[in-house]
Amino acid sequence: MHMGDKPPRLACSEIARRDVLPQEGLAPNCLPPTSSLARLIYFAHPGSVNSLALALTMRNWLENEGLSIFVILVWLGINAFLFVYFYIAFLTDRFFYTRAILGDALPWARAPAACLNFNCMLILLPVCRNLLSFLRGSVQRCSRSAARQLDRNLTFHKLVAYMIALHTAIHILAHLFNFERFMGAQLDSNSTLPYVLSQVGNGDNRSFLNPIRTADTNPTYVMFTTIAGLTGVVITLALILMITSSMEVIRRSYYEVFWFTHHLFVIFFIGLVLHGVGRIVRGQTAESLSEHNPKECSQHYQTWGENSTVCPVPNFAGNPPMTWKWVVGPMFLYVCERLVRFIRSQQKVVITKVVMHPSRTLELQMRMKGFKMEVGQYIFLQCPSISQLEWHPFTLTSAPEEDHFSVHIRIVGDWTEGLYKECAGDKKGVQEAWKLPKVAVDGPFGTASEDVFRYEVVMLVGAGIGVTPFASILKSVWYKYVHENAKVFTKKIYFYWLCPETQAFEWFADLLQCLERQMAEKGSTDFLSYNIYLTRWKEKEAAHFTVHHEAENDPITGLKQKTLYGKPNWNSEFNSIGAKHKGSKVGVFLCGPPALAESLEKQCHSHSQSEVKFIFNKENF
Repeated sequence: MHMGDKPPRLACSEIARRDVLPQEGLAPNCLPPTSSLARLIYFAHPGSVNSLALALTMRNWLENEGLSIFVILVWLGINAFLFVYFYIAFLTDRFFYTRAILGDALPWARAPAACLNFNCMLILLPVCRNLLSFLRGSVQRCSRSAARQLDRNLTFHKLVAYMIALHTAIHILAHLFNFERFMGAQLDSNSTLPYVLSQVGNGDNRSFLNPIRTADTNPTYVMFTTIAGLTGVVITLALILMITSSMEVIRRSYYEVFWFTHHLFVIFFIGLVLHGVGRIVRGQTAESLSEHNPKECSQHYQTWGENSTVCPVPNFAGNPPMTWKWVVGPMFLYVCERLVRFIRSQQKVVITKVVMHPSRTLELQMRMKGFKMEVGQYIFLQCPSISQLEWHPFTLTSAPEEDHFSVHIRIVGDWTEGLYKECAGDKKGVQEAWKLPKVAVDGPFGTASEDVFRYEVVMLVGAGIGVTPFASILKSVWYKYVHENAKVFTKKIYFYWLCPETQAFEWFADLLQCLERQMAEKGSTDFLSYNIYLTRWKEKEAAHFTVHHEAENDPITGLKQKTLYGKPNWNSEFNSIGAKHKGSKVGVFLCGPPALAESLEKQCHSHSQSEVKFIFNKENF
């Protein structure tokens, strides 16, 4: 380009490919896709657009995750405070002689013990489902953001468990050094302070400092013959089994192993409460400190108690057990929780209908006196003829307006296979009602999907059997709009269903067809937009279906909306929805795998602007 020539105008597609937008040569109507404030900044300072976009993304992230981050920081802060406070507490004069034997291992053992008490107080609260459902119903009237935090109860439960594992490891490691040093003090020569301290209390065995009372033993024997040592071994083994069996691969493939080992928490808490009863960590009494200054008298330990000295023999006492004060409240709440579950599980449940869908998905329709539900909730199901102890969570697929409640169960494991056989799914013909198995129901419990009708615009994303909570929502929409014609705050629903194979469509396609037909009759076709994706199929693999592409209905689902192949372009979908609904808050609801959740959450953060905000919600069980 010669000097004096005007710079050429660039097409929008060319601009989009550049890292920095050009200051000159913009094609007409090719403005950056940001807010009006961003456009003003762009023309004044075009180099600051990237900084503004980063600031908007950060602000959106804080709006979505700010409360969660605040809760985590407060939790970490309390852990840090307790650790430092109790570390310093065991550096005082009262424990001067204890440190003379144990050294720095004493505060390193006691500080994590305090953090363990705090975290063991918290670990049960996130799994008190009835309590959480009550709090969710109360909190969501005031703050939708606060209610969303309760949906992350299992995430917090896992974080607390990891913190317990960390402090347990530190506590055990420090006490291993402590036992070795206690043993070493008994074996020291007569002239050392640790040996003299170990002999204190030999006469009455009350004011002793060293819990190892003789040199004719070993730390291993003491570990298994003292209350502190024995309970410590038991609760450590229980914790290891609970954490290892909670790994995703075991929980998904061997749910029974996870379920049974997780109930070792009963042994864990009993051992935890008893752990401090032996008072193995001891310090100088307040009365003894008033007449025996350890910093001065430690220099004259060989003459303690003699008439010519001002240093009497020090007296020692163990710390009273404190753990029960931390955990008694949560334990009481959890006992009440289990009592409520037990009473509810005794209510009679009648299976009114069993439908076996071709995709090995079992549908159970049931009735129970006094059962009330909301959209997207879930229940726990037990079948005594399969197992007296196992309870499995399933999302409700019925609508609150129906006279029954239903679940759809994919046959994937031993328990579901057993239920499939009990319901005669493997046999032809109609099963008589009296031969159907007895089941018990606990619930319903609240989830993020309860908030779906609180948003003006909604995106529902289901992956495979993860579509179940949205079946309840779409049925409720059908009742509200078609039967009751009720006014709903929600004005638009975008529904995305991602399935690996065609068989997964079969049980849900009937509902969509019915909804599609009724919406067309009522003239409400714009209310629901849906896209169904066959994720394991490519366009090339689906070539034999293209001959039917011009047909009115899709050859796979029977819907007017054609099935798409591959995975959605989420960036394009969010851009499109954001452009259509400026000034709105869009609720994004997902029931699907963690990888998809991470992708959608990033899209919510990056596409939220001053004109439209995407709020991410995920189902957790």
